[in-house]
Amino acid sequence: MTAKIFGADSVQTLDAFEQDALRVASVIRDRGVGPGDRVMLKAGNSTAYLSVLFALMHVGASIVLVDQQERAEETRRIALRTGAKVVFVDDDAPVDREADPVHLYELLVPSAGLTGTEHSLDFDTWGRLPDGLIMWTSGSTGSPKGVVKNGAKFLRNLERNAAQVGHRPDDVLLPLLPFAHQYGLSMVLIAWLTRCSLVIAPYRRLDHALRMAGQTGTTVIDATPSSYRSMLNLVTRKPALRTHLESVRMFCVGAAPLDAPLVARYQAEFGLPLLDSYGSTELGNIAFATLDNPVACGRAMDGIEVRIVDEAGLPRAAGEPGEIEVDTPDGLEGHLDEDGTVARVPSGWQATGDLGYLDEHRNLFVLGRKLAVHRNGYTLYPEVIERKAEAADCPVRIVPLPDERRGTQLVFFVEDEQGRDAAHWREVLAGLLPAFEQPNRVLVLDSFPLNRNGKPDKHRLAELAQQ
Repeated sequence: MTAKIFGADSVQTLDAFEQDALRVASVIRDRGVGPGDRVMLKAGNSTAYLSVLFALMHVGASIVLVDQQERAEETRRIALRTGAKVVFVDDDAPVDREADPVHLYELLVPSAGLTGTEHSLDFDTWGRLPDGLIMWTSGSTGSPKGVVKNGAKFLRNLERNAAQVGHRPDDVLLPLLPFAHQYGLSMVLIAWLTRCSLVIAPYRRLDHALRMAGQTGTTVIDATPSSYRSMLNLVTRKPALRTHLESVRMFCVGAAPLDAPLVARYQAEFGLPLLDSYGSTELGNIAFATLDNPVACGRAMDGIEVRIVDEAGLPRAAGEPGEIEVDTPDGLEGHLDEDGTVARVPSGWQATGDLGYLDEHRNLFVLGRKLAVHRNGYTLYPEVIERKAEAADCPVRIVPLPDERRGTQLVFFVEDEQGRDAAHWREVLAGLLPAFEQPNRVLVLDSFPLNRNGKPDKHRLAELAQQ
């Protein structure tokens, strides 16, 4: 099968897409962008976005990726901080007019009439840049940080990824993710490296995305746990949508912790597991469950090491929880300082701030962030408590609030489409958790608010807890 790019309003072969990207690269060069120049790309998922992204890689620019929904003020701050020479945006991206942005159509329209002199995309110059990519953490635990990555290392990490997961040239990948972030960008470039087909689906309209999956013969879906939960609810309410997933051979998941009941429901509904993964913007993709090893987040990829350490930094035995540390050749170069320079990060073992454990086969189980709170003399980890509750099919997010007497109050948010009241869930939680881990307050939501990465929005939950 000839590899294709399936967009919402276009279909083209991968070879035709490559020629379009080369013509866009010519227009970008004419605008004065050359090797090493920092430019910002802020746009939503589209074929145009990919054409400009690949063109910038071919030109050898340092690419600052910003989420399309980022506020105009923060976008301006990032542009100034990075020293972006040009800001490329689509029509829906909030942007300060003083930034003098270039809209994607201003590159695509003049490129259409060009006769290309280059035959293939070449990312070697881009790959040598220490700052080939500048990405931003989600800011779930503080202010977003600029993560500076080398392009060649980024691509090598994805080659490891594709080899472990088993992506093939006959695959049709459908990532229900924003392309400006680690997970979504990974899938876009894996499609390119594997020379397989890619579907650019409206990931916020899952009913439309499922129909595109059926029309394109999608074989691999990548999404967050919240998207998979919504997909299952859609299929339950509208059984006709179920047929659009018949060609899928792998359901891959990442970006947020995955609960066991959801995995069981997918196994029962589709006869396929949800294949979990572990990685970060800073360190890249680390570990993956696979069809032949669908256990937790699977094993670390070849060339990458994972260990679990205690508070003193000493290794923990199999099954014993502690902090996850990673030694990878694919990690970040450093973080971006306010003046635009790069604060280098030394190589070797890196602390992740995540709790987890390895089983006897070195499969990685992630428990949550290493964010301890103190309550009535106990040291508690809210995300570990969340995993306990979710294992009993009680989807929970916990917000800790300071309390002078107790040390901390725990506000439990429960996601329940059926609208059962707080008293019901308080009784359920009392049966699941010891007294020192039980909630001070329980608040029931139809669904958790989500941030741009599709993860539960901790900042919004904190606001609700304070209210």
